[in-house]
Amino acid sequence: MRVSYEWLKTMVDLPDDVSDLVAELVRTGTEVEAVEPVGADLDHVVTGRILSCEPHPDSDHMHVTMVDVGMRNVDGNGDPAPLQIVCGAPNVAAGEHVVVAMVGAVLPGDVKIKKSKLRGVESWGMNCSARELGLSGDHEGIMVLPDDAPVGVPAGEYLGVSDVVLDCEITPNRPDCLSMTGFAVEVGATLGEDTHIELPAVRHEAGPATKDSVSVAIEDPGRCSRYCARVLRGVKVGPSPEWLARRVTAAGSRPINNVVDVTNYVMYLTGQPLHAFDLAKVPVVDGRHAVVVRPARDGEHIVTLDGQDRELTPDMTVISDGNGEAIALAGVMGGENSEVEESTCDVLLESACFSPGHTSRTSRDLGLMSEASIRYERKVDAAGCDEAAAIACALFEACCGAEVARGAVDVYPDPVKADTVALRPARVRELCGADIPTDFMVESLARLGCVVVPSRLGAYLDVVPPTSRPDLEREIDFVEEVLRLWGMGEVEPTIPGAVNHSGGLTRRQRLDKAVGEALRAGGLCETLTYNFAESGDLERLGMVEDGRGQAVRILNPLTADQGEMRRSIVPGLLRSVAYNLDHGVDDVMLYEQGRVFFGSPDAAQPAEPRYVSAVLCGAWGPDTWDSKPLPLDFFDAKGLVEELCRQLKVERLRFKAAKPERYPWLQPGRAAEVLCGRQRIGWLGNVHPSSLARFGIERDVVAFELDQDALLDHAQDQLPYRDIPTLPGVEQDLAIVVDEDMDYETCVQRIQSAGGRLLADIRLFDVYRDPVRVGPGKKSMAFALTFRAPDRTLTAADVEKAMEKLVNKISKSLGAEVRS
Repeated sequence: MRVSYEWLKTMVDLPDDVSDLVAELVRTGTEVEAVEPVGADLDHVVTGRILSCEPHPDSDHMHVTMVDVGMRNVDGNGDPAPLQIVCGAPNVAAGEHVVVAMVGAVLPGDVKIKKSKLRGVESWGMNCSARELGLSGDHEGIMVLPDDAPVGVPAGEYLGVSDVVLDCEITPNRPDCLSMTGFAVEVGATLGEDTHIELPAVRHEAGPATKDSVSVAIEDPGRCSRYCARVLRGVKVGPSPEWLARRVTAAGSRPINNVVDVTNYVMYLTGQPLHAFDLAKVPVVDGRHAVVVRPARDGEHIVTLDGQDRELTPDMTVISDGNGEAIALAGVMGGENSEVEESTCDVLLESACFSPGHTSRTSRDLGLMSEASIRYERKVDAAGCDEAAAIACALFEACCGAEVARGAVDVYPDPVKADTVALRPARVRELCGADIPTDFMVESLARLGCVVVPSRLGAYLDVVPPTSRPDLEREIDFVEEVLRLWGMGEVEPTIPGAVNHSGGLTRRQRLDKAVGEALRAGGLCETLTYNFAESGDLERLGMVEDGRGQAVRILNPLTADQGEMRRSIVPGLLRSVAYNLDHGVDDVMLYEQGRVFFGSPDAAQPAEPRYVSAVLCGAWGPDTWDSKPLPLDFFDAKGLVEELCRQLKVERLRFKAAKPERYPWLQPGRAAEVLCGRQRIGWLGNVHPSSLARFGIERDVVAFELDQDALLDHAQDQLPYRDIPTLPGVEQDLAIVVDEDMDYETCVQRIQSAGGRLLADIRLFDVYRDPVRVGPGKKSMAFALTFRAPDRTLTAADVEKAMEKLVNKISKSLGAEVRS
C-alpha cells in the first residue's frame, strides 16, 4: 500500500518529521518498506520561459525553441544561457512559461532525458506536458504556466506537488488499511489523534431514477453479497484535474482519464473497488439495462481490458448483460466489450462485494492480479458499497460534468451486522501484564472506529467493531489491539512464575538444536523459507516425485506462487542463492531445518517429516593477497554431513554413488546417497547446471538434503567405550587393479569385510592410471592397511595369513588384480 503523506495530512494531524510516523507505525505492527520523496526530488525539472520559437527546418510540425531556465544553465562566464529544445507540441509559442526537463532528468515511467538530435537539430531537453510529469492525463500540448511564474525554480516546489510516499506492507488480516481512510484511522489511533476525514457529496440528483433504467440480479449470493449500481449521464471523458491525477499517481497508478481516475481514486480512498461500464454497451432487456452476476460457464470466453482472450471455468464469477454475454470478470477486471471510451456519454457505475475465495482463485488461475483483486481477496466491507458509490458520483459530477441519476439499485440479500463483544478491562491488564487504564482502552478502540459502551456494573465494556475490521471477532482480538496501541515496549519484563514445575527440553528437542549447532559451527548460516511452494517446483528442479507423496494444494493461497505445501526445502534455498547472487553476495552457505509435506489419497492429513537441507555456493571466504580459497565442492558438503553425524554420534554412516536416473537434478559422478547402515536418509551432490538455470543461477551449487527424523533415530547419547590401543600395529600396503567405474566406497567395504577383526584402519593414498602398465579402462588403487590385535603383538605370520585371506577374497569379490 502506497500512502501519500500529503494526502494523509488532510485526514489526520501528522508529525512534521516523516521518520517519527514511520517509527510509530513499525511499533504498532505496520512495516514500512520504503520512504520515497516525490516532486521536490524530481531532479533537473525546472520552470522556464520560451524566448523564441522558430519552425523546424526539416519538419512541418516541430519547432526549435530557445528556453530560459535562469541560473540552471550558464555559459563559460557564469551568465544564464538558454537551452535549445526541439518541441512538437501544437501550443508552443514565444513568451510562454513552461516546465522544462533538462538533460539528466528522469520523468515518471522511467523516461530519461538525454541530449539528442531531432532531424538534424540538437535538442537539450524537453518542454513537458502535464501527462509527462504524471500530473494528469492531458497530453494535447505542453503545460503552460501563468505569466508571473518564476524562471529556474524546481518544478515540484513551484507546482506544490512535493510529497513523500510511504510504501507500507499491509498484513492479510488488515484489509481496512488498504484504503487511505482506513489507514488514517489506524494512524489516528496510533498517534492518539482524532481523524478529520471530509468526503465529497453529490450536489444534485436529477433525471430518471436509476431503478427505472437498470436492473440487477445476483444468481448466487455466496459469490456476491452486495451489488450497488448508479447511473451517470452526460459524462465528458477527458484529462483529470491536476489534484486527482497527482493523488492517483502517488497511490501507484498511471493517470488515464477522468472516468478511470475517479474510480481508482475512490478505491484508494475507501478500499472499495469500483468499475465503470459504458451504459450504451449494456443491452436493454424488458425496458432496462440488465446486469446479472452469475458463475461463468465452462469454456466461456471474455476479452478483458488488457486485450487478452481468457477462457473461464465455473469457479469464476462474471458480470453479464441481459443476453447472457459476459461484460466483466467479477472482482478482477472489466471486459473490453463494455469499456468506457472517449465517445462514452452515460456510465453505469458498479460498487460490489465479491467472494474472496472465488476472486483469489480466479486471479491465480488466470495469472491476472489487479488492485481490485488484491482488495477482494482480503475481504471488502460490504457495508460500505453504497457510500463508495456516492463518493464516486460526487466526483463524476465535479470532474466529469456528469448528471447523477436519482437513487441507486442496491441488491443486498444479507446485510452485514457486527456482533457485540464483552471486553473485561481487568482481563486485559492480566493478559498484557501492564496496568493499562480503562480510559485508554475506550479512547483507543473508539479511534479505531469501534462503538464502546461501559456496562452498568462497570465490570466490562460492550464493544461493537466496525464492519471494515473482520479480524475483530473475540475478546482476545480487542486485547491484542489495546496492547498493540499501548506498546509492547511499555510492558515491564518479568520472569513467569513457576511453582512445582520442572522444565527442560526433550531428547528430540536437544538433538534438533544439536543439528543446527553442528551446521553453524561448520560455517553455514541458518535461514527460513516459506512452507508454501510454487506448483511445479519439483519439476523445475528436476527432482523425481517418488517417495514424496502427492502435492498438498492450498485452497485459497495468498499469492499465485504459493499454491501448494513444499515437498522439498531445496527449491526455496536455491531461490535464496539466486537472490543473494543478484544482490552481489558471491559466497552463500545456507541451511534450513523444517517440515515437508507428503500428501496421500488414503490419509486425511499429509505426512510431515522434518528435513534438514543446505546449499553451498562460492568459497569459504574472499581472496586475499597471498591465497585464493578453493571453490566449494562435493567434498565440502560431504565433510559437513560427516561432521554432523559425528556430533550426533551416528555410527555406520556411509555414502553410495547415486544413480543418475534416480537423481536427475544432480550432476552424474558428483552425487551420492547418504545411508545409515542399510537405511537411506538423504542425498548430497552438485546440482545439475540445467536445474540451476531454471532458478536463474549461473554458478556451481552443492546441496544436500537429509531426513532429519530418520537421522536422529540413529543418534546416540553416548558411544560405546573403546580402549586406547596400547599394542603396536603393523602396516601393509596393498595396490589393486580394478575397473575404472569401481568406486572407493565399494572397495573399502569389501576390504574391511575381508580383513576381519585384525584390520584396524584403511587409508587410500594413491590412484594410478596408465593404459600400458595398468591397462585400458583400468585403474590402480593403493591402500595403507593397519593390522592390530587388542590383546597381543602381531607376528609376521599373523599378518601374512590375514593379508593372504584378504587378497583372495577381494580378488574374487571385486574382480581385482593385486599389483606387486
